[in-house]
Formats: sequence, C-alpha cells, structure tokens
Amino acid sequence: MRRKIVAGNWKMNMSSESSNAFFNELKSSDWPEDVNCIIAPPIIYLIELQKINGEQIHLCGQNCHSNDSGAFTGEIGAAMLNDIGAKYCLVGHSERRSYFNERNDFLKNKVDGLLKNSIVPIYCCGETRIERENGTYFNVVKQQLNEGLFHLDNLQFAKVIIAYEPVWAIGTGLTASAKEAQEMHSFIRETIENAYGHETADSISILYGGSCNPNNAKELFACQDVDGGLIGGASLEPKKFLEIAQAF
Repeated sequence: MRRKIVAGNWKMNMSSESSNAFFNELKSSDWPEDVNCIIAPPIIYLIELQKINGEQIHLCGQNCHSNDSGAFTGEIGAAMLNDIGAKYCLVGHSERRSYFNERNDFLKNKVDGLLKNSIVPIYCCGETRIERENGTYFNVVKQQLNEGLFHLDNLQFAKVIIAYEPVWAIGTGLTASAKEAQEMHSFIRETIENAYGHETADSISILYGGSCNPNNAKELFACQDVDGGLIGGASLEPKKFLEIAQAF
C-alpha cells in the first residue's frame, strides 16, 4: 500500500523562533497517524529542529551536492545531511532547475549520492506554462524521469518519492485541476510501470506540488494516483498544513 505523504518545503523562509514554534505546535496537534509528515526547513535550522523533533516529523533537505565532500563552497553533501538527521531531500525542484540551471544529468548524480547515504530522494518533475500550452508536457516529464531516475535498478527506484510540480502553478495562485493532476500522475505511474513493472509502479508515492492548499487538497487527494502533496506557502502555517494532512 502506498504511503500518504504531506511534505512542507519552507524554501528561504522562517526564523529560528518561528520554526521552533511551528514544530512545537505541530507535535501537539491531531496529525493523522496514517499520513507521513515531512518538513524541509532551511539548512541552518535543520540541526536545531532535529534536537526538538520527535518521531512524528521527518526532516528533509532542500538541496544537496552530488559529492559527499570537496572544494564546493556553499554546498551541502548528502553525507552531511545524513549526519545531521535528514531522512529525505528534494531533488530537481523547479526553482533549482530554473534559477540554478540544474539539468537532469546533474540531478541524476544527486539522486545517486542521496541513495548511497541512505536518504530518500523526493524527485521533482513538471512542465512550464509554455510546455503545457504547446502540448509537450507529457514528453517533458517523461524525459525528466528517464534522464534523472531511470538508471536506477528496481530496489533503488522503489525508495524514491516523486513530486509532480506544474511549474505554472507554483507561487502563481494557479492550480492544476484535479483532472489535470490525475492525468499527469497516471501518466507518471504508467511510465514507471513500463520501465520497472506494475508492482514497483504501484508502490511509488507520487505527490502533487502546485499550490496545494486547504481549499483544494481534498479534491486533489481523492484522485486515484495522487498520494499527497509537496506544499510550499501553506506549509509555513501549522494550522493550514494540518488541514491539508486531514484532507485525506
């Protein structure tokens, strides 16, 4: 049975005080037992949050380098994330692809580094508005999967979480309809099945990551192939984040 997951990506937000308050409020909340809670805070707060964290919240890196160590000023290696208690790490978020020109072959190496260090990659894929409008969105996502993930063997791939991010819906207030989300999630699962077989495809959690919020989460999570959400802005407020988790 696939895991239900609600993951919060704080991006470059929050402070030491607000992040601690968030965790304390969330730990005392009525979080659904069958929903995995993942938070990706800025790296400088991850160590601090690990100290106050219980078993309920799983910590996630927002980014990592493909090498464990070396002369890469400003970077964080997967081994370092493992050392400070991160269990997950985002790979290929649309902002990393756009602002830092991260390509699929580079992301492939990040995935390998994370798995080598026992960290679960949350691999992000998705199309821009232009690619949606010109009808190439299926090909774009298939290429992202092929070049970033499909070099893995079955055992490795089974550890990965996938997040579909329609780039045109991130931070814009726009949201893919439930029909559009299900269509792409179904396509992703079918693409995985063609590469790895039905059992593996059916076990992979695929999250929706385009402006998911308390108002649309219930409809999105009701879709057959949507297993949760990668939440941006709504993950900065404990009440909204909890409401999303309770939408299953």
